[in-house]
Amino acid sequence: MTSDATPTPSPAAPSSSPAAAPAVSTAPSPSAAPATHRTRVVVVGAGPAGLTVANILRAASVDCVVLETESRAFIEQRPRAGFIEEWAVRALERRGLADGLLERAQVHHEFEFRFAGARHRFPYGELAGRRHFVYPQPLLVTDLVRRYADDSGGDVRFGVRDVELHGIDTDRPSVSYTDPDTGRRERIDCDAVAGCDGARGVCRESLPREHVTIARHDYGIGWLALLAEAPPSSDCVVLGTHPRGFAAHMARSSQVTRYYLECPPGDDAGNWPHERVWSELRLRLAADGAAPLTEGRLIEKRVLDMHNYVVEPMSYGRLHLAGDAAHLAAPIAAKGMNLALHDALLLGDALVAHCARGDSGGLRDYSAASLRRVWQYQEFSQWLSEVMHGASSGDPFRAGVATARLRRIFGSPAAAAAFAELYIGKDIDP
Repeated sequence: MTSDATPTPSPAAPSSSPAAAPAVSTAPSPSAAPATHRTRVVVVGAGPAGLTVANILRAASVDCVVLETESRAFIEQRPRAGFIEEWAVRALERRGLADGLLERAQVHHEFEFRFAGARHRFPYGELAGRRHFVYPQPLLVTDLVRRYADDSGGDVRFGVRDVELHGIDTDRPSVSYTDPDTGRRERIDCDAVAGCDGARGVCRESLPREHVTIARHDYGIGWLALLAEAPPSSDCVVLGTHPRGFAAHMARSSQVTRYYLECPPGDDAGNWPHERVWSELRLRLAADGAAPLTEGRLIEKRVLDMHNYVVEPMSYGRLHLAGDAAHLAAPIAAKGMNLALHDALLLGDALVAHCARGDSGGLRDYSAASLRRVWQYQEFSQWLSEVMHGASSGDPFRAGVATARLRRIFGSPAAAAAFAELYIGKDIDP
């Protein structure tokens, strides 16, 4: 249900992203005279979205260059989302990008809600006919970069600095950056830019504010994200609602478990020593007949402030955003990486059609097509947040409504089927 997909950490929590985006230019051309190169598409960002786009382009013999500000070692170990919906897995499989995932991923087809001291299993796989694959983002990124760079000889440049976009509203866009080895400015002329550099990247900041709307929603809650060196205490995801706050348990491997604890937004992870964490987890996940939690050393603690945003439109001129650069989904419903992959599959195919066949229809429709799913998932995340956090809201009305929703899910076959479809995501054929 939840995932490691990461909204903006609170100021007190460590962040693996830069604190501020570099300066951005949208001038028709750089003012300096850097060394100039040419490709069809520049992909900014080597996360799941950017690497999926790059692999689709490479497979279609469309020249592209991937620019990434971090090192390869960093992106291959950065902790992020782990739940991938089956439609996304099958879409990657059709493109030859899911070999490692299909070989090593865990498969989940049910989860357990715990509320009012009782356990309630929800067999969404049986109801929806689809499953979740648990495959942490670092493993997927490692697979994708290996396929693009090592197996296919794709051009990816790590550790670049001071990335700037130029002329995105003209027919001669370019991207410039500082080479980390030589310190020289380099410029790549291109036909299109895929902006896949996340919430703090330069691409979103390159969109003229008068041409876009950024819709935001702040949930007013925080989550303490934890990784424990401890075997899972259940055979499925466990979600607990409690007056003291929401809690979640999910396996990451046979020896590592992900936990979440609701906390105040902006809280300091240092306020949560080992004993306090396990005491709250035991309390909030308690239920009749539940096995005791297997405790272990906490190897990660960070506070996530829950909020969402959506950029409309996701395209401007020759720049097309994908993933967190275009929209952020708090990890409440495990939708972030799935939306990034949805974007990337649509955008990659649209860029191939444009560059290889001169068909620009897919690029014209890209933003509208992506946003339909983005808003569907945002609505579901907001609805589910009320279910998860109503009991701890301090508002008796919200708490009562949350309990009514839970009882309807488990008491009405029609409500259960609708919930299962929203939870696992509708099939697509990108």
